[in-house]
Amino acid sequence: MRVATGLSVLVLGAGGIGHAVVSGLETGIERVDPFKDMKNRPPGGHGLNFLLVGTDGRDEITPAEKKKYKLGGAPCHCTDTLMLVHLSADRQRASVISLPRDSYAELPAHTDATTGKEHSAHPVKLNAAYAEGGPQLTVRTVEQMTGVKIDHYLEVDFTSFMKTVDTLGGVEICTAKPLKDSYTGLDLAPGTHELDGGEALRYVRSRHLDGAADLGRMQRQQRFMAALVKRTASSGVLMNPMKFQQVAASVLESARADKGFGTKQMLELGRAMRGFTPASSEFASVPLEEKGHQVKGIGSTVKWDAEKAKKMFQALREDRPLAPRPPKRPEATLVDVAPEQIRVQVYNGTPRDGLGQDVDAALRSTGFDTTRSPLNGGPHDLRRTVVTYDPRWDRSAKSLAAALPGCELRAVKGQGGTMKVTAGSDFTKVRQVKAEDSRRGEFGTVTGDQVVCP
Repeated sequence: MRVATGLSVLVLGAGGIGHAVVSGLETGIERVDPFKDMKNRPPGGHGLNFLLVGTDGRDEITPAEKKKYKLGGAPCHCTDTLMLVHLSADRQRASVISLPRDSYAELPAHTDATTGKEHSAHPVKLNAAYAEGGPQLTVRTVEQMTGVKIDHYLEVDFTSFMKTVDTLGGVEICTAKPLKDSYTGLDLAPGTHELDGGEALRYVRSRHLDGAADLGRMQRQQRFMAALVKRTASSGVLMNPMKFQQVAASVLESARADKGFGTKQMLELGRAMRGFTPASSEFASVPLEEKGHQVKGIGSTVKWDAEKAKKMFQALREDRPLAPRPPKRPEATLVDVAPEQIRVQVYNGTPRDGLGQDVDAALRSTGFDTTRSPLNGGPHDLRRTVVTYDPRWDRSAKSLAAALPGCELRAVKGQGGTMKVTAGSDFTKVRQVKAEDSRRGEFGTVTGDQVVCP
């Protein structure tokens, strides 16, 4: 989750700001050596690879803030979030891959960072690598699992996340359905929201909103990162030395990075990424074979799909996009249920020949699963288009109604899962609609401009 803050370091870079400002910021970064004595590492590829790590550190958060944002309990000193970020060699694209914290992993032989005890290779959940061997074991484990050589390491915590969002003036998030999680205190109604640092922390931490749990949370984190890129790019931060210094200082105050990530690298990134926008970024999660893989002594883990994951990381090593960009479509209204999941039967409620065919074709082109066989039905002088639905499918009905501006919704018990649309004389067009993340491509990839608020 705080990895979103880490990404802002890369996005902020230092475009046009100057060597002196960045040199001053560099001195505030705590340094670690995650590559010490590492052997048999993967060969380097094209582009630049960062491992961005979010920990559950909260030492600088006040007791009142901990209570307000429900940050009670002792931290586990493990990684709450891990993301692999690849910057293309031409610096025109950033590919961000979420690595589930509960991923089944095999730790290489190592020395425990806390006790000094020697451990042979053994299975764990991926987030335990940090607790047992700190940044170095985390990097070793990720490189072993992905075959991707990590060039730089960046670690941030709760504190830097909240301060960065507040310094940027908040981040805009859209949701088509209510989001409520009693564990974090998140409570968002459908629509567009401007989140401050604390509210944003609730948003990216929540994992009890639906059955998707941690996987759904990763998609929300990706959506947040795209929104953060958009706010950074549109707020003039990169061209305002004072604003840049404020934001970067907030990010770096609680950050840790490898010794090689210094002034030179920040300046190079900044110059290369001046034109960076949400469309320049793509987000994906590691393909999974099994979501409830039970391991004795560890519990429930998620197991990667070996073949698909291999293909994904090969694309990263070869500096290729994770998926071809989908064709540009008109701006669409966010809905709760994807059109592809909604079955529709169209009726013509007017004397106008061919209206049923027109409505059926328009709904189908928008993605709805129509019968392709419109019928004549009901009154022949219907003025207002009517959508009838079974109350058990009310979310689908609302999503369909969003595509038919001005229509009337009527609940009919026992109708079943098929929506019925009776076109009236008021029909003019079908509005484009989409579910959140419904346009994810191969590897579940989505570009930043597809998930930010329109």
